[in-house]
Amino acid sequence: MTPLQRALALLTRREHSRRELARKLVERGVEAAEAEAVVERLAGEGWQDDRRYAELVVRSRVSGGYGPRRIRAELSQQGLEADLISEAMDGFDGDWTETACDLVRRRFGPAGLQSLAQRRKAADLLFRRGFEGDAIQRATRLGAED
Repeated sequence: MTPLQRALALLTRREHSRRELARKLVERGVEAAEAEAVVERLAGEGWQDDRRYAELVVRSRVSGGYGPRRIRAELSQQGLEADLISEAMDGFDGDWTETACDLVRRRFGPAGLQSLAQRRKAADLLFRRGFEGDAIQRATRLGAED
């Protein structure tokens, strides 16, 4: 299997960032320079696109209940440029506070947060998931009336 075929096989399964695709090719025995050339060619032909990858990751992570800090960190770790990350994050037209509230409702049920211990657990969960302080504060105020 040629390096180009390997790269296409990876891309048919799911989107990859340029860095991730090159790394996987090298792990599969392709020379680093050749892997970079293949990735460059695929990007030029539209098979690989970091912008498309970033938008997909944002949508996927938001639906999974992750916040902006965690998503930004993941995209940065995948080697995406700061302007691409900002563009993808700006493309999210939802409300981070509402996303945090939805996660709290899913985890703690329709009765809301009844005790201080539950509020702390919810705040810890939201912090680990990458939500900002303001969204955490508002989401942990959820009570039975919400």
